[in-house]
Amino acid sequence: MADAILVLNAGSSSIKFSIFVIEAKLRQLLRGQIEGLPRTPRFVVNDDHGETLEEKKWDSGGELSHPEAIEFLLTWARGKKLQGHSIVAAGHRVVHGGVRFDRPVLLTPSILADLESLTPLAPLHQPHNVAAIKAVSEHAANLPQVVCFDTSFHLTQPAVARNFAIPRRWTDAGIRRYGFHGLSYEYIASVLPEIDPQAATGRTVVAHLGNGVSMCAMRGGRSIATTMGFTALDGLPMGTRSGSIDPGVLLYWLDHEHKSARQIEHLLYHESGLLGVSGISSDMRSLLQSSDPRALEAIELFVYRIGRELGSLAAALGGLDALVFTGGIGENAAAVRTSVCQGAAWFGVQLDVQANDAGESRISAPASRVNVWVIPTNEELMIARHTRSLLA
Repeated sequence: MADAILVLNAGSSSIKFSIFVIEAKLRQLLRGQIEGLPRTPRFVVNDDHGETLEEKKWDSGGELSHPEAIEFLLTWARGKKLQGHSIVAAGHRVVHGGVRFDRPVLLTPSILADLESLTPLAPLHQPHNVAAIKAVSEHAANLPQVVCFDTSFHLTQPAVARNFAIPRRWTDAGIRRYGFHGLSYEYIASVLPEIDPQAATGRTVVAHLGNGVSMCAMRGGRSIATTMGFTALDGLPMGTRSGSIDPGVLLYWLDHEHKSARQIEHLLYHESGLLGVSGISSDMRSLLQSSDPRALEAIELFVYRIGRELGSLAAALGGLDALVFTGGIGENAAAVRTSVCQGAAWFGVQLDVQANDAGESRISAPASRVNVWVIPTNEELMIARHTRSLLA
């Protein structure tokens, strides 16, 4: 019976999971999710080729909490579902590691307490990450757990890139830029030496474009600057998140619209971004297919802000050798990549239109001064690698 690693990514309404077989090279066996939590839960699992192996829906009217979903998943995994493989460890994606956690760690009770103390820094993400860890501890007490942080990759940034222009006592208290999507950027940095050695050692900007959106400037595979800051709300417009906004707008809502902090939080996290501008959808696919002028306006704003941030990140690097697109939009929306590259022509970016439309890996023309790539990210594999390393 071969050993396997369970990778968990718990969000507000879903728990995504992957199972990797521990071999000379980690091999993904299964992947799936329990979505629609808590009111309309649905379980689906696919093999490594994407073929659906099993589905389950709960009766309407019944609710499934995050801990109950973890219990179901562990019970399912203990059955004859893993083709003779046995889970020997669980690896978790945790959004916030603060200033302490600069690398993945093996879970202990004191570390769990530290993770809970960071909840105010990521109130919409951290509680669900911690709930999944606790649920595994409850239902598989002897299973080692490894915690991997989205913030760790960015701790290499210089202080000048991390600090806000606020009174020093607040900087010392932890109010600073942290950056997120670190596991995605770490994966891209790990594969760049094989794909583009110049980009791996040089100045590269990676655009992680999905429902959550950020960009990262990397020099020699290390984070130099990123668009997200104190929270995962900062930076570029996202599916339903606003991205950067003048703090004066928040004061206006508080003073003149008499909105509460929780109302503003909901507005910025759930009613803004592509959804807020278009009034149609938070899904880029729907917007690209729409003839509504509001959809076009949302896409134009999205691309414009990417171009602005690209210039800022290139300035932090002192130039640009490569641009990498990743994430759901970055990997699949050729029209978005076209618009971004056209806007970056002043950098010396020349797009190979046919390669881009065909979804090839390299989409820059031979004469382009900046190499442009589309590289699918794999945060789950990164977590599995870290888990195996710590087990060893």
